[in-house]
Amino acid sequence: MLKEIQKSQVIGLPPGTMMHIGEQKMERVRITVIDYNEEHLEEKEIKSIEESFPFRDSPSVTWINIDGLHEADTIGKIGKHFNLHPLTLEDIVNTDQRPKIEDNDAYIFFVMKMIYNCIGENTEIETEQISLAFGSNFVISFQEREGDVFNPVRDRIRKNKGRIRKAGADYLAYTLVDTVVDNYFSVLEAVSERVEAVEQSIVSNPTRETLQLIHGLKKDMILLRKSVWPLREVISSFERYESDIINKSTRVYLRDVYDHTIQIIDNIESSRDVITSMLDIYLSNMSNKTNEVMKVLTIFAAIFIPLTFIVGVYGMNFTNIPELQWKYGYIGIWCVMILVTSCLIVFFKRRRWF
Repeated sequence: MLKEIQKSQVIGLPPGTMMHIGEQKMERVRITVIDYNEEHLEEKEIKSIEESFPFRDSPSVTWINIDGLHEADTIGKIGKHFNLHPLTLEDIVNTDQRPKIEDNDAYIFFVMKMIYNCIGENTEIETEQISLAFGSNFVISFQEREGDVFNPVRDRIRKNKGRIRKAGADYLAYTLVDTVVDNYFSVLEAVSERVEAVEQSIVSNPTRETLQLIHGLKKDMILLRKSVWPLREVISSFERYESDIINKSTRVYLRDVYDHTIQIIDNIESSRDVITSMLDIYLSNMSNKTNEVMKVLTIFAAIFIPLTFIVGVYGMNFTNIPELQWKYGYIGIWCVMILVTSCLIVFFKRRRWF
């Protein structure tokens, strides 16, 4: 099992100290490089980080993707070569970061959460921190594990679709951010389907498992809200930055990403309200079930109280009880008890108690 380093283990260390915080999700670091312009494309997986160094001064756009953040030396080497600040490197290996953006003149640093919807027995969503550092001619993406939502971007680069091969590194960074944000819609759609299934379960037959599903959905909504709410301000800052790295033509697309983020937040808030109402409905249904059970028990108790009184009277050990010597006493008592029971049932029905 891969180890997990807690945040408490780095308390007191100097600022800029690189120590991976979080779960180690890969055995080894995987590094891929895509270098391109409108006429040229080079894509390869490299064995050591030093192989990426020559691309720093390339006139074309270079996308270096690093899967696995547990090797601090590797992150440190590429950070030193591309002049990334030590505090930036510290934030990269600390996977407990809040979405944020920082302008460091020579590059822009971006942190956000990539969200996956798990299929199978465990349907809860999972998050992964992704960090982007991009300058005038390079984009470096740092991920916790192999596998992401960027394959459509890679295909667009390979097939020279759209304007991605004609634009600069800022447009590539926008495209990666936009892809992560668009993936939120598919995750929310899957969550909405789960919400509908739980709603049907609440109406038809609520159980303890239904309550667990509701709490699981609430947990997912909290995670989504925590990931997306800060992203709104981050993308807004991204759009407003007065930086030579971001072209004016790219800012139009950033406004579109901002609109998508607002739409996602609205969907999350709507889903949260629905889940909260589902919990209220579940509690109300369970309370109604309890009331129904108590009502039935009360009716039975009300019927048996007079019967218990009758048999209790004639169960007393006194000698002078006239009916004890009566030939039809036993049958008579049964007739009285049946009559009392019938009258009570008619009375309860007229009052619509059952």
